[in-house]
Amino acid sequence: MTTYLEAEANPIRNTGAIRIYGPDAFEGMRRACQLTARCLDGLAELVFPGALTQTLDDFVYDFAMANGAVPATLNYRGYTKSVCTSINHVVCHGVPNDKPLKEGDIVNIDVTLIVDGWHGDSSRMYPVGKLKRAAERLCEVTYRSLLLGIDAVKPGGHIGDIGHAIQTYAEGERCSVVRDFCGHGVGKLFHDAPNILHYGRRGEGPEMKPGMIFTIEPMINLGRPHVKILNDGWTAVTRDRTLSAQYEHTLGVTEDGCEVFTYSPGGLDTPGIDFKRDPATAE
Repeated sequence: MTTYLEAEANPIRNTGAIRIYGPDAFEGMRRACQLTARCLDGLAELVFPGALTQTLDDFVYDFAMANGAVPATLNYRGYTKSVCTSINHVVCHGVPNDKPLKEGDIVNIDVTLIVDGWHGDSSRMYPVGKLKRAAERLCEVTYRSLLLGIDAVKPGGHIGDIGHAIQTYAEGERCSVVRDFCGHGVGKLFHDAPNILHYGRRGEGPEMKPGMIFTIEPMINLGRPHVKILNDGWTAVTRDRTLSAQYEHTLGVTEDGCEVFTYSPGGLDTPGIDFKRDPATAE
């Protein structure tokens, strides 16, 4: 049986109950999530052939410090970096290092910044130079999967509606949905109830109610859905070495649908963006 509770009146720990937040929490999440979105926008010009993922990590740390925020991943359960950078067949939790990016790579950059205790969580795919069509198409399918999941969010619906929408579309495009990782409740806690599966059946799972806040973050593979964790204890890769992509937004359920908190202020969170051009000045 699903339990719902008023967030402000209960301890900040994951009890398995689903928190219902009020207007003040939504405002706090807007601030945290928009700072995260701005950080992701700023990373765009740093992704190019020869760039180091450690440089991306340094940027996120410096950006957070300059804006009164804290990177949520830094020292989280022993993780030593401020961001996750997942390249090509890395599904998620790739660890930044000094290995240069190569022409044709795709990289997911996953940023969570804490602002006044609130966690803004989002990730995007970035092309490294010119992509092969298979990589480009995977990013397009993954982004479309995210949008369809968001479209399924409304009060009175069920969490399974989100997974059903994502799975139906992705598998119809001859891709697979990773089962080992999922979206999650978020707020004053980094990871909270409910789990947001990216596969499932319509009408199943907890009912969505106004005030719920969670992430949707489908991981879509060109090959099979199976993953394995490398010896560093963090990096998850596709078992068949095929490409994987992910997009993530944080949103809150409203009375008539949802509010997405992590949209890019610069319009840089969609596939196909030419990061060498400033969207504000491009003709």
